[in-house]
Amino acid sequence: MIQINPASGQPIFEQIISQIKMSVLKGYLKPGDNLPSVRKLALSLSVTPGTVAKAYSELEHQNVIVTIRGKGAYIAEKGDSKPSVVQLQRGFATFREICINLIYMGVQKEELEKELDEIYSSVLR
Repeated sequence: MIQINPASGQPIFEQIISQIKMSVLKGYLKPGDNLPSVRKLALSLSVTPGTVAKAYSELEHQNVIVTIRGKGAYIAEKGDSKPSVVQLQRGFATFREICINLIYMGVQKEELEKELDEIYSSVLR
């Protein structure tokens, strides 16, 4: 389910978060689905349990998963919850920073738009 790229500049816990979110968006993981325990996932990915615990904690904070003590972690019901103003501000601030870096590297507006379209298409298939 999750594949870690140690050569990536992205921290491992962030790779876990983004791949779980992508699995939910694509419908591979549905509300109520059980996730592997922290130890089991850490063992299968050859990472420390603390790394997986950090990812799960952030996913819970973002309402992607719910954890039930002694039972495990589950994909949360999506419901009608919308991101808070603070979450949107943080997300757009990160998005702006990335766009500025790409523009600085010479990426054209059309390339950015094409990439955004491709991301939407791949997620919503």
